[in-house]
Amino acid sequence: MDRHCHAIKEIEAVLRYAEEQGWRVVSKGGHAWGKMYCPWNSVACRCGEFCISCIWSTPVNAVNHARQLRRVVEHCTFRQQYKAQSGRGTPWNTHLH
Repeated sequence: MDRHCHAIKEIEAVLRYAEEQGWRVVSKGGHAWGKMYCPWNSVACRCGEFCISCIWSTPVNAVNHARQLRRVVEHCTFRQQYKAQSGRGTPWNTHLH
């Protein structure tokens, strides 16, 4: 893991889950703690709107923010199609394979 751990354990658990699914998590600092990048990064996947998600350092409700981040990972259109076709949850070109 080449990033700092998130201070809130619920969010850190979701970030580890996202990394297991092939998402790249980058901690940058500043207003947002960091960002999550989809491994597919396609405009066809929900208009490319969810290919990058901000991770807040101090969200108002940490549990809700963690749920929101997990939903972004789980509802990725290409992830669902790839998983249905191959039985695996990550694309072949991620660092996990």
